[in-house]
Order: sequence, then C-alpha cells, then structure tokens
Amino acid sequence: MDSDLRTLNIGQAAKLSGVSAKMIRHYESLDLLPKVMRAESGYRKYGMNEVHTLQFIRRSRDLGFSIPEIAQLLDLWHNRRRASSAVKKVALKHVEELAARIEEMKAMKRTLEGLAASCHGDERPDCPILDDLARGPWGEPAGCSHGPATRKAGTQMRRPAFR
Repeated sequence: MDSDLRTLNIGQAAKLSGVSAKMIRHYESLDLLPKVMRAESGYRKYGMNEVHTLQFIRRSRDLGFSIPEIAQLLDLWHNRRRASSAVKKVALKHVEELAARIEEMKAMKRTLEGLAASCHGDERPDCPILDDLARGPWGEPAGCSHGPATRKAGTQMRRPAFR
C-alpha cells in the first residue's frame, strides 16, 4: 500500500496502530495527529503515515511521556534538522521524573506495608489502616464529622452524594 493513500478508516487505523479509535480522536483534538481527510460520507480516512505517527504516540505513552512531552518529541521527530541532543534532553528529563515517582511509590509501599503489618486483620472493628487514612497529611485528624468518634455506636456512615 502506498503510504500516501488514505484508505483506512478509524477502526483499521486503530487496529494497525494499537491505539483505540477514541484515543485517535483525542490525539487529533490535541493536535498530536494532524487533521485527516474525510470521505464524502464524513468518515475520517487515514494513511500509513498517520498509523506510524499513532504508533510513535503509543510507544511514547507506554514509556510514560506526558502529552506536552509527546508533542515536543513529535516536533523533533518530524524535524530532520534536529539535534539529537534536544531529544536526549527530553528523555533524560523524563528519566529524572520517573526516578522521583519511583521514590514516591517506594515510600507509599513502605507506608502501606507498615500499616498492613499493624492491622490485626481479624473480626475486630479497629483498623490502623483506616485510622491512618482518616488523618490529615500531617497525622492530624482531618476535621471531618464522619470519624468513629462522632458517630453513634451501631450507626452506618452515609456516603456523600457526588454529582
């Protein structure tokens, strides 16, 4: 198939690229994927160039790059006169962000392991995990009236209605 022919509908482009049709539309709305031609029926028509771009976006998302970072990488990818140092700079900045997130997740894991170890895990209602979650970020009560100290014994806590 000639890469310039736009013979694929969105479902076919989704299957070939590994990106859902919904996400293809989303990426188009964010201008990560250029607007594509439409058939007389109004359906989008894609070519292999768009599929390749979608694969690039998918791989970038798989590596955890943000939408702005992907936009930057796409610009660099399309610019044949780019300096590879610019690409490396984006990648290394992302590596630093990943390292920070990994450390945050390790801290969360340690906290949850400690809380789970302190929980009896039996029929008793006392639960250090829930007690900790009910505290504010600095270990102080969050000031809400749903805690066990303010409920009458044997009553159910009502969940707030979300709209």
